Amino acid sequence: MPTPDGPYHREGTTHGPEHPLSPYGAALGPEALAALHPRLRDYVDAIPPGHRGVGRGTYEVAGARRRWLRPALAILAREQVLFPAYQRDVPFRIRNDEGPWGRRARREFGFLSGRRTMVDEVHLVEGRLVDDIGVHRRFRAELEARVEGGALHLTSTRMLVRLGPLLIPLPRRWSPRLALVERFVDSEGRQRVDLVLDAPLIGTLYEYRGTFEYRIVGGEDVG
Repeated sequence: MPTPDGPYHREGTTHGPEHPLSPYGAALGPEALAALHPRLRDYVDAIPPGHRGVGRGTYEVAGARRRWLRPALAILAREQVLFPAYQRDVPFRIRNDEGPWGRRARREFGFLSGRRTMVDEVHLVEGRLVDDIGVHRRFRAELEARVEGGALHLTSTRMLVRLGPLLIPLPRRWSPRLALVERFVDSEGRQRVDLVLDAPLIGTLYEYRGTFEYRIVGGEDVG
């Protein structure tokens, strides 16, 4: 299995060994990082040891609109990837920390049908930003990162499935495509996330969008 690049440090940046770059920072580079909204730079920066990023908010909408997709999504739910549900005004929480590979995230959705959890870990492989998705890391998205208008845009360039020790790329003609935008809304004092997973010929498979408050905590607050 490929191993991530490390450490996340580049010559000529203000980040040194004591303040390493996160996978996002290493993929974006110093110019794009400087163009991010300052509150988003805090969000994508490396989390100090003994600390954790935590957020709480509400998704205006989350899940899969197409009911016929839900049997397949029920299988993915076991891997903590996607869920066979669709709802408005979904309470959610996010927890970020630095995992063994890179930036690890755990998102909890408060659906009326029950709490659901999504996990993933973003890191670098041979200089490429990738996201390993699911509790067993069976799915991978290779990502292109850019900054527009102070917002972070992530777009998948390839999707892969892990079979044993192998990562098998999905054919592009029917592979899903992920698009995610993270921005900070000054007028609300909150961060906003918009995610859409599309597939050719089908359209939107899954989506969520909403706002939340986010902070870095340490010490007793980490628990």
